[in-house]
Amino acid sequence: MTKNLENMTPPAGATAVVVLSDGSVFWGKGLGAETTKVGEVCFNTSLTGYQEIMTDPSYAGQIITFTFPHIGNVGTNDEDIETVTPSSLGCILRMDITEPSNFRNSQHFDDWLKKHDLPGIAGVDTRSLTRYIRENGAPNGVICHKADGQFDLPALLKTAQEWPGLEGMDLAKEVSCTQAYDWEESLWKIGSGYGQLENPKFKVVAIDFGIKRNILRNLVAQGCEVKVLPATATAEEILSHDPDGVFLSNGPGDPEATGEYAVPMIKDVIASGKPVFGICLGHQMLSLAVGAKTQKMHLGHRGANHPIKDLTTDKVEITSQNHGFVVDKDSLPDGVEGTHYSLFDGTLAGIRLKDKPVFSVQYHPEASPGPQDSHYLFKRFVDFMEAAK
Repeated sequence: MTKNLENMTPPAGATAVVVLSDGSVFWGKGLGAETTKVGEVCFNTSLTGYQEIMTDPSYAGQIITFTFPHIGNVGTNDEDIETVTPSSLGCILRMDITEPSNFRNSQHFDDWLKKHDLPGIAGVDTRSLTRYIRENGAPNGVICHKADGQFDLPALLKTAQEWPGLEGMDLAKEVSCTQAYDWEESLWKIGSGYGQLENPKFKVVAIDFGIKRNILRNLVAQGCEVKVLPATATAEEILSHDPDGVFLSNGPGDPEATGEYAVPMIKDVIASGKPVFGICLGHQMLSLAVGAKTQKMHLGHRGANHPIKDLTTDKVEITSQNHGFVVDKDSLPDGVEGTHYSLFDGTLAGIRLKDKPVFSVQYHPEASPGPQDSHYLFKRFVDFMEAAK
């Protein structure tokens, strides 16, 4: 790392660089597409699931540092995706991409990155970068891959410094669907692939703020017929489908920015008496709708090893998380109680309304890190809908 960029010469063989907004520079070997991306640089501590992470719409506007050094070992396929077009901006790795060794592999991870016009960099001291983020917070930065190794570092630094950052940014509209659609695919099983909806028992409207496919699959697995609506859907549009319940999805960006149009909708849906379940961004905006406040975190929570305690069951779950904003636990109004808390730092990770069938969690129960520690939350949603019937 250095902050003197004017006359810096790239190390021998360097074909990619990461430049942070304070002038810190990380050199390495370029991977994926030859292109330049600017965004927030974060880190993820998961040992597996890199394809799911790269295709999670909640990573819109972010460059992902993987703390696990060996990425690519299971290759990629057309099944382990959370959305068709990745919203993440690129990846930072310690080692060269591992050769795939898995019976489900259909494409090398490097080729997959090129296919989606995503740059990558290997050979970075990711421990040093992760420590930097932990101490200084998630910075704005640029990742640039050029095979000729010629970089205009001052220009890259300027690009990083001029990027406005995620705070105040509404990204849900960018990753949301633009038209309503039905979802009937269920969970994956080895040997048979994904299942299909059979004998639907409930009608659920899911609001797409950047929804992950595996959330939809878990709803279908619980017997839900799911209609997905865009992020800008109104309460009138949602309730016109006469759903048994309404789901508020995960997504990227600042919840207050997206909440400008989503919070009024959520308030009206709550007032209708319909059961409501929110995850991640949906949790944050549900909290805003009932009078709580959100705030930007120092570095966020991103990984698949986060312990969460559910105060309603007194059990601890190992959870998957990906968020850079959090609900202020001291801002919960009367009638709303905190149900889940992080055992890492004590932050609020779940709420429920005391007098309505409305609840949410900050983490991702569909991501199966436990692997099924948190699947009960989908059953809880179904139980609310059953009781409402």
